Amino acid sequence: GELDRADEVFEQTGTVLPEGRMERTLRKLEHLQKEAARYRSIEKRMDETGETQVSLSDPDARSMATTPRMPRVVGCNVQTAVEAENHLIVAHEVTMHGYDRDALSMMAIAARDAMALDQIAAIADKGYYKSEEILACEEASISVVVPKPQTSNAGARGQFDKADFAYDAEADVYVCPAGQRLIYRFTGQQDNKAIRTYWSSHCEGCVLKDKCTNSKERRIRRWEHEDVLERVQQRL
Repeated sequence: GELDRADEVFEQTGTVLPEGRMERTLRKLEHLQKEAARYRSIEKRMDETGETQVSLSDPDARSMATTPRMPRVVGCNVQTAVEAENHLIVAHEVTMHGYDRDALSMMAIAARDAMALDQIAAIADKGYYKSEEILACEEASISVVVPKPQTSNAGARGQFDKADFAYDAEADVYVCPAGQRLIYRFTGQQDNKAIRTYWSSHCEGCVLKDKCTNSKERRIRRWEHEDVLERVQQRL
């Protein structure tokens, strides 16, 4: 650094740097030492809390995804719940997530409590769709109306979607477009959710197989609380 160069010049020539220059250098050094200490403090906090990012201008802000044209922005996500009759905000919350899918039950319950009601209906857009959140609302006596995003690629491939398979709750089977019954086979875990799997033994010779699956058989997976999600779609 500059102090090292000053020492080197003094050793070689006996010349001392001007006092003003030395003072500026010492001030810079002091500033850098303070900055280093601040960053070490931030690093320690992140290690202790598990945070992956920190905003130096606004402690509550985070870099979050928004739209494809503006991939990320540093800010906050403000959630609001508005009652339908008078269009008044009855609950609000600031989150540090760039998405809404974890906020449905939090905001719906906050709105219900703010209005001192036992039951309410909560309407939200598809950005709030998450099975666990919908179940939490159901358990809190909140009727949810939220459309399900289209995440399956089957339709894009020209094949049958899960919605083309009718579920018979009494028999616990799915009926495919060809009229075959997909029976329950086993239950597995996916994302900490119990998922039941169904398939038929008649797929191999089915005339509609090309429109259904490229695998040996078409498998349909059903969450143990899928009936809750089905009721939500029936309200649309």
